[in-house]
Amino acid sequence: MKKSLLLLLAATLAGSAVGQKKGKALARPKLVVGIVVDQMRYDYLYRYWSKYGSGGFRRLLGEGFSYENAHYNYVPTYTGPGHASIYTGTTPSFHGIIGNNWFERETGRGTYVTEDRSVKSVGSTSEQGQMSPRHMLTSTITDELRLATNFQSKVIGVCIKDRGSILPAGHAANAAYWYDGSNGAFISSTYYQNTLPEWVTKFNGENRAARYLDQPWNTLLPIGQYTESSPDDVAWESAFRGEAKPVFPHDLPTLSATLPAAVKGALQATGEKTTPARNLDLIRSTPFGNSLTLDFALEAVRAEQLGQRGQTDFLALSFSSTDYVGHQFGVNAIETQDTYLRLDQDIARLLTYLDKTVGKGQALVFLSADHAAAHAPGFLADHHLPGGSVGPRLMQDSIQQALVRRHGPGKWVLSYENQQVYLNRPLIAEKKLNLRLVQDEVVDIAGQLAGVNRAITADDVQKSHWESGMLMYLENGYYPKRSGDVLVVLQPGWLESYSYPVNKGTTHGSLNNYDTHVPLLFWGWRVKQGESSHPAKITDIAATVARWLHIQEPNGCTGEPLLEVLSAK
Repeated sequence: MKKSLLLLLAATLAGSAVGQKKGKALARPKLVVGIVVDQMRYDYLYRYWSKYGSGGFRRLLGEGFSYENAHYNYVPTYTGPGHASIYTGTTPSFHGIIGNNWFERETGRGTYVTEDRSVKSVGSTSEQGQMSPRHMLTSTITDELRLATNFQSKVIGVCIKDRGSILPAGHAANAAYWYDGSNGAFISSTYYQNTLPEWVTKFNGENRAARYLDQPWNTLLPIGQYTESSPDDVAWESAFRGEAKPVFPHDLPTLSATLPAAVKGALQATGEKTTPARNLDLIRSTPFGNSLTLDFALEAVRAEQLGQRGQTDFLALSFSSTDYVGHQFGVNAIETQDTYLRLDQDIARLLTYLDKTVGKGQALVFLSADHAAAHAPGFLADHHLPGGSVGPRLMQDSIQQALVRRHGPGKWVLSYENQQVYLNRPLIAEKKLNLRLVQDEVVDIAGQLAGVNRAITADDVQKSHWESGMLMYLENGYYPKRSGDVLVVLQPGWLESYSYPVNKGTTHGSLNNYDTHVPLLFWGWRVKQGESSHPAKITDIAATVARWLHIQEPNGCTGEPLLEVLSAK
C-alpha cells in the first residue's frame, strides 16, 4: 500500500475517534462474534459459489469486507496454534502454542495443548473436561475486552473441539464449552465453573446429537449437481467403519464413530484426541456437528443475553466438523462440498438470528480459519501431480538408527513431533558430544530422507532473523522451551501421517499456500463492503478488533491493524 494511502486512512481513523469522543458515549458493537472454520481453504469461498444461498457466505462477501490474500506466517499450521494466533495476535514464538501436542523435556512425555490435570470435568464423568488455557502464554483479544470493561463484558467460547473453544475464549473467559462424545453433551471444566448453568443442562437434556444422527446423511442437493467435486466413489477417500464404500447416503443411525485407520493416522499427526467407539461421537465427522455447535451457540446468546446487556460481549465460535470431514474424505470430495453447503445455511441462520436479537448492524463478525488443507496424495498421483507422504515414526526411527551407527547404542531421539526432532540432550552430554554438531548431523540425515525439502537446526533458528520466506515461518513457529532441536520442511504436496503411507483423506501443517491461505472476512458493525488483495497476516485480526473496540491489544500482539477495513462507512 502506498504511503499516501496509509496516511489518509490513518487520518480517517483518527478523525473517527475524535468524533466519537465528542459524543455522549463511546461507540462500540454490542456483540463481537469471532468465527473460525476448521480447515477452510480460501478457495472454498468461490469454488462452491454457485451452490451457496444468499444468506451465508454470499451475504458476508456482499455486505462485508474480504481480505483475499490472508495467510498464516508460521509453521506448523495446526488447530491449536491457529486458534491461539488469531486471538492473541501473535505467533507460537510468543504465545507458546507450538502444536496440538508437543514433547515436554521436563516430564519426558508428550502433552496436549489444553491438557490440565489440576482441573476436573464439569458435565461429564470422562477426562474430556480436564482442560484449560494454561499452556497459552499471552493474553487474547477476549481477555483484553474483559480487562477493558472491568470484567463486565461477557466472553463465551463454543466449539466441538476443546482447543477450538478454550484458546479463543482466553484466560479470563466467563465460560468455554466443548463436546464430549461419551455422553453427547457440551461440557466444561472447573477452571471456569463448578457446575453447568441451568440452560446448558437443559440443552444437553434434549439429546440433539442423537436426533441429528437418527437420519442418514444424504446430499443437500441432487448428487449430480456436485460438479465442483470428484465422483462419489474414488480411491482417495476413507469410508466410515461399517461402510463398504465412502459413498452417499451414509447410514448414520447404524455407523460406529470410530474413524478408519488412515484417518486416525492423519488426525494423530496433527494432535487430534480420539475416543473409543461411541455412536454419539460420530457427529463430529458429519456436517451436523456444525449444526449442533450453532444450536448451542444461539442458545448461549439467548440465555446469557450476549450483546443485549449494554456492554460489548464476545462469542468465540468455531466450527470443527469441516476438519473431521476433510481429514476423512479430502479436499475434492462431495462430502466436503456438502459440508460447506450446509455450513453456509448455518451461517445464514446465525446472521439472521443476530439481526433479530442484537440488531441489524450492531454485531461485529469476523470469519477466518485455523489452517487450510492439502489434496490427498492419492488424488495428486491419479492426476499426475507431485506429492507423497511420510510417517513420523519412520522419520524418528531413520534418524535414530543413523545416530546409533555413528555414536553407538542409546536412545538418541526422544520424540518427533510437529516436524521437529527432539534429541536426548542428557545422553549427548554424557557422551561428551557437542549438541550443535549432533544437530548438524541430524540436518544431514533428515535431508536425505524421502519427501524432505530441507532441515535446519534450532541453533540457527535462534541466532538469525528472517522477514520473509521459509525460514521466517520456522522462526515464528519456534518457542525454545517447547520446540525441538532440528526443524524439518517437507516438499510441497507431501503429507505427514502416522498411518504411513497415506493416500486417502488429507491433513495439514506445512508452510505451503494450500495450508496457509485462508479466508478473512469482516461483516456488520461499521464494516464497509469491499475487498483487498494486499497481504494480511492472521495475527492482524486481534490488532484490528482491538482498534475497533478502542481497547488494548493482547499483551504479546505482533500484528497490525488492517486499515482498509477499519475506515468507517
